[in-house]
Amino acid sequence: MKYMTIVRTAGTLLVGLCCMTINLVAQGGDPVLVGAGDVAGCDSSKLVNPQATATLLDSISGTVFAAGDLAYQDGAEVNFSRCYDPTWGRHRARTKPIVGNHEYQTPGAVDYYNYFGPAAGDPTKGYYSFDLGTWHIVVINSECSQVGGCTSTSPQATWLQADLAAHPTTCTLALWHRPLFTSSSNTAASSMKPIWQVLFNNSADVVINGHAHNYERFAPQDPNGVANSATGIREFVVGTGGESHGNFDTVAANSEIRNNTTYGVLKVTLHSTSYDWQFVPIASQTFTDSGSGSCH
Repeated sequence: MKYMTIVRTAGTLLVGLCCMTINLVAQGGDPVLVGAGDVAGCDSSKLVNPQATATLLDSISGTVFAAGDLAYQDGAEVNFSRCYDPTWGRHRARTKPIVGNHEYQTPGAVDYYNYFGPAAGDPTKGYYSFDLGTWHIVVINSECSQVGGCTSTSPQATWLQADLAAHPTTCTLALWHRPLFTSSSNTAASSMKPIWQVLFNNSADVVINGHAHNYERFAPQDPNGVANSATGIREFVVGTGGESHGNFDTVAANSEIRNNTTYGVLKVTLHSTSYDWQFVPIASQTFTDSGSGSCH
């Protein structure tokens, strides 16, 4: 299956055909990945904040990630058309979607897959990969029961191992909905540990999740939650797209910063051997977070 490849460098737009991946590079520099999860509730009182985070996206170029639970309550077509489409939907052409648990409240997440079309991957899987500049990006389906599990021998883990072996890049980033590590204990997903293990074994660098309705950044760590600055994976939880905020419980090991009062998006600039991150708050709020990391 062929896709359009668009590369912008130094103000030049190059267009061609590629059979495997889509490569999108922001004009004038390294590629940017920007987004959040847990976006639009259909209660009219909950549309203000997703509109505000969508406004942030209006002024940030690059590829948008939408980290699941995008149209509450059940990811039905009416939720997408009434709530997501008028806000984040205006960035659909540059969005890489990630399926969440609320999407599957509509059987098979059929309306989510219909809304995003081929960009969401095979509707029976929901996992896929693409290249962004020199980085390889994998999108994982953390609704394990919908795709034959997430064990080390599951179809998804087997696919992930083969995909990473076929793309031996210096820098790798993974996106999925339910976090393995979080200080919101009721949202932690131990089922994702085998997926983290595959990523860790293949020297992945960054994981970005949603599901917990807050922002949290972790120090690099291994699948067992042991800090590892040399080969560990840094996790960001960015459930700040606008639907609501949730509480923190006991602070998890290796948690470096937390906020559950601010809506916003995470902007990650992907350099050839490193990355910069910045949490960008909506206009009425001030919390932010920024830093840099190196690839393994």
